Amino acid sequence: MSTDISQDAAPGPSPAGTTRTAIAARFERLPPSRWHVTVRLIVGVVTFFEAFDQLLIAYALPELRDEWHLSTGDATAVLTVGSVGMLVGALLSGRLADRYGRVKVIAYCVAVSGLVSLALTACTSLTPFLALRFVQGLAIGGEVPVAAAFISEITRSFKRGRFVLLYELVFPAGLTVGALVAAWVVPAAGWRTMFAVAAVPGLLAFLVQRRVPESPRWLADRGRLAEAEAVMAGIEAKVAAATGRPLPAPGAASTPEKAPAAAATDAERAATGLRGLFTGRYRRRTLVVGAIWFTGYFVNYGVTSWLPSIYKDEYGLGLSDALLYSTVTSVAGLLGCLIVALTVDVLGRRKVFAICLGASAALLLTLAALGAGSPVQVLIWTSLSAVGFFGSNICLYLYTPELYPTRMRALGCSVGGAVNRLGVILGPILVGVVYAANDSVVAVFVMLAAVAVLGAVVAGTLAEETANRPLEEISP
Repeated sequence: MSTDISQDAAPGPSPAGTTRTAIAARFERLPPSRWHVTVRLIVGVVTFFEAFDQLLIAYALPELRDEWHLSTGDATAVLTVGSVGMLVGALLSGRLADRYGRVKVIAYCVAVSGLVSLALTACTSLTPFLALRFVQGLAIGGEVPVAAAFISEITRSFKRGRFVLLYELVFPAGLTVGALVAAWVVPAAGWRTMFAVAAVPGLLAFLVQRRVPESPRWLADRGRLAEAEAVMAGIEAKVAAATGRPLPAPGAASTPEKAPAAAATDAERAATGLRGLFTGRYRRRTLVVGAIWFTGYFVNYGVTSWLPSIYKDEYGLGLSDALLYSTVTSVAGLLGCLIVALTVDVLGRRKVFAICLGASAALLLTLAALGAGSPVQVLIWTSLSAVGFFGSNICLYLYTPELYPTRMRALGCSVGGAVNRLGVILGPILVGVVYAANDSVVAVFVMLAAVAVLGAVVAGTLAEETANRPLEEISP
């Protein structure tokens, strides 16, 4: 917990009056301020570099295959072992964050990721490399969903989508910058230099521990009311100082809505842990959001993980050109994320998912129909499709925390992150299988389009709308 924030004097109710309802109401009345931007920036930088680390393997793979004489199976293992670690890390981190706090988990994860990046530079064979990538996957998979839960908990409901997704833009930005840097560094200085660069951000763990306060919503939910009051009062003081005017009083309209809470069943109000994610209304939410996580990331990594190798093997491009072409697709995806961030509160979450995944499917089918006859053709149509599937996927980091109450929010996010890892693992594997069996990329793009269609249908027909609703109203 950040002492510099929690020790600030600020107006607010006494600890005896600090409840989950009161904390939520006090957050709802906070105007956007420099404090929000600062915290979002610090956590965002951490997430940025976790994304940076995650993508490096795709750009190191062509060089690793030549240096260690990897088979296709070995190459697939290199691409997927980190994702297996991320799956396990996501499941573990949610439980830890719901029990011990969001900020501690975020800090430890970024520290471990940085140390492992440094260790990877010393690898001279496949086995230790795979072991270290698994450990790094634990850290990356643990940090990202917990950070998403934390950012949602410090944000009011009005225009929450824009605020959260402008933070979440740092993840695809990290992917894009990682692609740009790797496309230059790997051919010029080798893959080891790239991982050495990725180790430096591990130092950010100290900044997170010192400057980012624990979530008052989480503290109150755990019964640590005096700490919740101290942190909340400190936040209010920071916001009041940043805006230069007194804060409005918490209004009745901003408190958690009593009617929806009364409509919840006793089982839903008591729901907690993994079983709670499948209790009452949360069962449908977990299944629906899980399907969107899986399909969106299956398509995303099915495309992006293999693009450098496809350009090199299928079309005979040199390493530098293959990496450059792949980077264009990542840049296009970043544009899609920005478009979604600016429109999600107007369109709503459900329409964003349906439109983005549906458009991606149509564009990939168009590429398949055209025969994917040239690298430029693949570049154009996969980049246009990336606008859609990147946009859909970033919206999941906003949507998933909204679906669960504080007591199991991080766990819900981590389960979503674990399902996304299944997509990340199976996407590249099945692309490799289909590509090898057909000796053509056309069948690959048809398969990816079919998966995107499935995600669009599930989202458009079954997803619950959450735009501009307080967290406590959505999830009693």
